[in-house]
Amino acid sequence: MSALPFTKMHGLGNDYVYVDGFVHQVDDPASLARQVSDRHRGIGSDGLILVMPPDHGTGAQVRMRMFNADGSESEMCGNGVRCVCKFAIDRGLATANPLRVQTGRGVLSLAWTTGEDGPVDSVRVDMGAPILASARIPASHAGLDADAPVVGHRALAAALRSAVGDAGWGAIEPVATLVSMGNPHLVLWCPGVESIDLSQVGPVLERHAAFPSRINVHVVQVIDRGNVRMRTWERGSGITQACGTGACAVAVAGVLEGRTRDSIRAQLPGGTLVLEWAGGESSVFMTGPATTVFEGTWQPSLAAVST
Repeated sequence: MSALPFTKMHGLGNDYVYVDGFVHQVDDPASLARQVSDRHRGIGSDGLILVMPPDHGTGAQVRMRMFNADGSESEMCGNGVRCVCKFAIDRGLATANPLRVQTGRGVLSLAWTTGEDGPVDSVRVDMGAPILASARIPASHAGLDADAPVVGHRALAAALRSAVGDAGWGAIEPVATLVSMGNPHLVLWCPGVESIDLSQVGPVLERHAAFPSRINVHVVQVIDRGNVRMRTWERGSGITQACGTGACAVAVAGVLEGRTRDSIRAQLPGGTLVLEWAGGESSVFMTGPATTVFEGTWQPSLAAVST
């Protein structure tokens, strides 16, 4: 592969390396994701996102492919898709508002606004309806009905606690809720998110046998019915500053369990997202910023020398 131009972007600190797939072909994106994500020998990121031409007949203007830091491909990334919108609009790859983006979740609609200097600075994403049936999360465990939601489930929580150990589980409540936003999420509630050692809990739960496709793990503290605080262990990337799909899952879980209103502000380590879900088959809406950090050129020959 020859020298590859890239853009480093982030949504609330959830950072990715973006490549213009309209111009540049990446033959081995999984390998490239692992290289560029290395925060000591690479660019440093939570993964790689390719902004590409959409498949014919989708009605989308651009397509997003997202790879985690470990090279695994994920279906969807809420913070990443906002930055895809900014990348595409700021560079003239598309002009539509709302912009339609093809993802592993399907085609999503993104309404964008500009800042004082012109480029896109905030995006409201129609994330689609949450997926709640346990088989579609996917999750499989004794006591789970494949066609039923997993909301405030005590038996599953007990199995997860056993895997982590009482000391690691700490003050997490003995209930577990599962939500898919095209990618799988486990929502756990606690009185204070900083008291939970995510570096201990996260990797165990991500790869628990109940989750055949692994899972994103979120610990959440309810401040009041309109505000939550959350921390995330992201599947394939570890602890991240923010998770957009995870915040959507938390909003859904909060409504299903009667803990929060249908519109909340989620405080993540990297900043705040606004989430809305009216329940049932309605879409979850997520609003937040998209930020360009810098542009550069990846030199694979130099990367090979450094590793």
